[in-house]
Amino acid sequence: MLEYQPVDASFRALAEPTRRVIVERLSAGPASVSELARPLEISLAAVVQHIQLLEETGLVATEKVGRTRTCRLRPEGLDALADWVAERRRFIERRYDRLAALLDEDEADQPEKKT
Repeated sequence: MLEYQPVDASFRALAEPTRRVIVERLSAGPASVSELARPLEISLAAVVQHIQLLEETGLVATEKVGRTRTCRLRPEGLDALADWVAERRRFIERRYDRLAALLDEDEADQPEKKT
């Protein structure tokens, strides 16, 4: 059974469009906070708050070198979500497989129709 707290936190973090934009940008590679803020129509302070939440959920890591804070995506931060989605997929696929087997069984039981 999966632990849902990380999944819930990640979904909450990614539910906000600005944070999804930040994650999308970081999927292309590391970026400074100011680089992340440039295309967004919000204050630098607001961007920092979004980044802090993404960092708390483990989706993003930051590092300060001198006066520049650089952010990078943590792919392992997506593991809880990936596991949750994979489990849902396996469950649905098993149900479809059982349905297909039942339909094949039903078809095999039907007499052949001549045309």
